[in-house]
Amino acid sequence: MPSGWHARVPSPDDVPALVDLAEAHQRAVKGSASVDAATVESNVAGTGSWTRQQVVVTDGDGAVRGWAAVHDRAAGRTLVEVTVAVDELSAADANALAATLFAWAEEVGLDIAAGRELDGTQLDSGAYAADPRQRGWLAAARYRQTRTWLQMSRPVTSAEARDGALPAPRDGVTIRRVAKHENGTPVAADLQTVHRMLEESFADHFNSYRESFPEFLSRLREDPGHRWDHWWIAEVEVDGEMVPGGALVGTILPPDASGAGGSYVDYIGVHRLARGRGVAKALLHTVIRDAAERGHNRVGLEVDADSPTGADGLYLSMGWTTSYKTESWHRDVTTPTT
Repeated sequence: MPSGWHARVPSPDDVPALVDLAEAHQRAVKGSASVDAATVESNVAGTGSWTRQQVVVTDGDGAVRGWAAVHDRAAGRTLVEVTVAVDELSAADANALAATLFAWAEEVGLDIAAGRELDGTQLDSGAYAADPRQRGWLAAARYRQTRTWLQMSRPVTSAEARDGALPAPRDGVTIRRVAKHENGTPVAADLQTVHRMLEESFADHFNSYRESFPEFLSRLREDPGHRWDHWWIAEVEVDGEMVPGGALVGTILPPDASGAGGSYVDYIGVHRLARGRGVAKALLHTVIRDAAERGHNRVGLEVDADSPTGADGLYLSMGWTTSYKTESWHRDVTTPTT
């Protein structure tokens, strides 16, 4: 790094600067920014920091110019995020800083793998599809582009909260929220059902891997937008008995420029035994209706552009449109042998 620059662990005092750093990056790439300060704060000094190792880089004046976070997500899966200042650095300095942060992330990823008694891990990072700078840094760090994701949004109107405004589930399909005890705590069996439905629904999808129930639960609860009443279970009739056939986990989005909040579909999965029965549509209609009842003005989601289930076509048919595209970039690393 240039003389006088320093690397250190971020503190809560860095949150405003990190929000500015991320927003500048987003504006440069897609013309707008929507960084949730609460999420940044959680990742730096809240529950999100518990499974992350992080570093910020400051220049000689103490201004934050780079930020990297390495998230121990699950056995053999390590998420890497690297953000570098857009306008304040020369291309040469930005390239050098990015290379340094990606090299640091590789070392941390291997340390995490060793702590799990593994020989290596998959480093999972990403970029906006329209961001040649980040894509170039990933390629230079020997990551490979593996997937494209559509970031989609659907407007919601207050009229969709009315009875009959949206189609009801088909016969033999019911949607219900995760049950709660009298004290408001969700019923453990229902949470386990959601986890099982999602694990089994995505078992044949791209880059599927096993995430334990504690890891799944802890990770989703880190999100400041997490709400138990945004978790739903789909049940289907099989041989006269109602059994779980799918699940949806949602969160809330912070207010947009109009001041209205939004809903977000983190995960939606339909079990193989329930496919072809309109379960996905029933779950999505439930989220749309719920968003309308809450006064939210949109429902967002992410979908694999090459989804084998054709999910993107379903979302398009139900009113979602693509706002922008992102990419997954992966690199498999192993501990050097001596």
